[in-house]
Amino acid sequence: MLEKFNSFMEKWMAFVTPACLLTGVLFPDIAKHGVPYVTYAFAFMTFIGALKSRFRDVADVFKRPLPLILMLLVLHVLGPVAACGLGHLLFPGNMNYITGMVLEFSVPAAVISLMWVSIYNGNSPLSLSLVVIDTILAPFLIPAVLKLLVGSSVKMDTVGMMKELVFMIALPAVLAMCLNEVSHGKVMETWPKKLAPFSKMCLIFVVTSNSSKVSPYMKHLNGERLEVAAAILVLAAGGYAIGWIIAILTRQNKEATVSMIYGSGMRNISAGAVIAGAYFPAETLFPVMIGTLFQQILAAFYGSMMRRVQTGQQEREKEHGVSA
Repeated sequence: MLEKFNSFMEKWMAFVTPACLLTGVLFPDIAKHGVPYVTYAFAFMTFIGALKSRFRDVADVFKRPLPLILMLLVLHVLGPVAACGLGHLLFPGNMNYITGMVLEFSVPAAVISLMWVSIYNGNSPLSLSLVVIDTILAPFLIPAVLKLLVGSSVKMDTVGMMKELVFMIALPAVLAMCLNEVSHGKVMETWPKKLAPFSKMCLIFVVTSNSSKVSPYMKHLNGERLEVAAAILVLAAGGYAIGWIIAILTRQNKEATVSMIYGSGMRNISAGAVIAGAYFPAETLFPVMIGTLFQQILAAFYGSMMRRVQTGQQEREKEHGVSA
């Protein structure tokens, strides 16, 4: 049953994710009860995603650091600059929207990207390394980017944020890799497949719970907010596309390409929402939270696109082999 559920989820993720989002938006009073437990679900997904990695695999990433460096540049240079430019172009008189857009595209890589990379057989050590490094740099990079682009002076609870991120990322990742070392690789051969359905269940829970936060904004949409949402959608879709293009230009293999697509496109929106809610006017929160509606849908869309491209390439290779 669990295997059938997992196969169904992977096949229909592009429809399951919007359904979860819609449920959270329509029934926020029910979905919001899951918010306090989202951190635990994230930690479990990190654990499952890291089960395909060993310490030496992560060390090998730093021997060939180009994909890692390129993703960091997309996340913290290209993304924020594009958001700032588009924000000034569309909303020249509203610094709250501009600040929210820049913040949305300044936050670190998403923990949940590890699950998507696992689904599409990407380079798990590369993705894990990105999430860990980007999370460590986040308390320094986010204030610097905001100050540089929008002139905001942001004070964050660095210790509190780091504690939460260590719990969500560092500890479960280290535990998973320790299990692989102790079992001499036996755990990574069997556990990921067995636990994959539970990772999908966590995704359903996280998306539904977090989307309850967007409900108040969706119920009070106006023309300007729709324009903000469209701008965030374009920028978010562009992040995945740029990661894919850069992977092609630098001739990365299939696994690294998957990791670069999701590493460049997926953001830790929850971290952005915490910062926006704590240090900026309420209007700043809208561009950040609206990204929740698009991120998982875009992840499923690009995963489907990758599968189609890979299937087409395999068919062409078979035809070429037969003709030869």
